[in-house]
Order: sequence, then structure tokens, then C-alpha cells
Amino acid sequence: MVRVVAIADEESPSLHVRALRELAPELVLAAGDLPWHYLEFIVSCVDAPMVFVPGNHDPTIPKYRRARNGTYTVDGLPCDAPRPQGATNADQQVVEVAGLRIAGLGGCVRYKPGPHQYTQRQYDARARRLLRVAGRVGAVDVLLTHAPPLGLGDGDDKPHEGIRALHTVLERLQPSWHLHGHIHPYGQERPDRRVGPTTIRNVVPWTVVDIEPRSPTEATGHRGWRVGTW
Repeated sequence: MVRVVAIADEESPSLHVRALRELAPELVLAAGDLPWHYLEFIVSCVDAPMVFVPGNHDPTIPKYRRARNGTYTVDGLPCDAPRPQGATNADQQVVEVAGLRIAGLGGCVRYKPGPHQYTQRQYDARARRLLRVAGRVGAVDVLLTHAPPLGLGDGDDKPHEGIRALHTVLERLQPSWHLHGHIHPYGQERPDRRVGPTTIRNVVPWTVVDIEPRSPTEATGHRGWRVGTW
């Protein structure tokens, strides 16, 4: 099992240094709309890597290039290391960290001008690119997104509309877990949802999940899973 702390959207005073060290996660997954300084604080408190996808309130992320000597450039000009420092951006990527394969898709359905917002048609294209990447690396354990699928835990208003293309992504990748943010609970219970072998969870503001890594040779199908109770 890999112990995962997943966070999104709301800074939580309960995730202080002592609590994080007692939780002792092996991986932190961030589902967007959290300040970079908060993500960097979380990383500094735990002996674990972090993987994130951007939310619709996060700033534009430039396309960085890293030279062999470790320096970074943007459009050919030297720059500081990308933020949040210590975290890996999984947007439209599949990354393997802490023994888990994580497929990521950031942003939300467009409701006003701004970064990390896309029309449903644009999400169709983004999802196809993610599936092409996933097809080259094999099975995934976690789908990490900012917004939920359309009709599965999303809101009734346009800013919180779910992503239509995620239904195809879930059907094709069949991850054990789909973790997302974007939908604030406001004190109301947000129960997990199930689609085939996948458990979908709204992680706002944070949750703990123990995930059994998928076998490297397993292409589809359900694996054992267990939920951390916090």
C-alpha cells in the first residue's frame, strides 16, 4: 500500500507540521486551486514527493526547459526553478511516483476568461492526448483532476460544471481512484462515487487514501483498495 494525502482548493489549518508528520504520507497529490506557497509548505513538512494538476484559479504555468546543468529557461531565457518547487506537474501527463502511476488533467470547464479553463470540445482533445500518453506507458492507479466528471459530483451552476470527456478517460484507464477538487463541500457530506472499478472522491480540503499499486503487467481490471479513515 502507498499512503497518499490528497489536497485541493482550501488551505486547512489541521494540516500543520505535526499532523503531516504523524500522517507520514508516501505521496502527496494536489488537485488544484491552492497557493504555490501552501504546496511548498506541505512538501517541506513531509518526506514524500508531490504531484499536482492546476486548478482554474492557479496562474498560467510557462513551458519550462531544463538544461543538463540543472538551470531552467522559458523561451530561451534563464529563469528561476518552476513553482511550486518540489512538485511535479501531471497535467496531460502520466507520471510514476512512489510506485504509483498517476494520470493528470487540470483546469475546469470554461465559464469566464482565465487560465486553465477549457470548453467541453477542448477537453475532448485534451483527454485524447492524455489517453495517447497513457497508451504508451500502460495501466494507471490514479486519475488526478481538478474538476469532476459531468454528472458525477459536479455542481448545478456553470462554474462547477463537470467534464464530459472524463467518462471516456475513466472507461479507458479504469484507475482504482479518481481524485478531484473544485467542488467545495461547505460542510455537506460528499460521498464517494463508483464507476466500474473506480472510486471517485472529492478531496476538498484533504483526505488520506491507501492505494495498492497496480501490477506492471495488468492492463485493465480492478485491484484491491482500502480507504484511509480520517
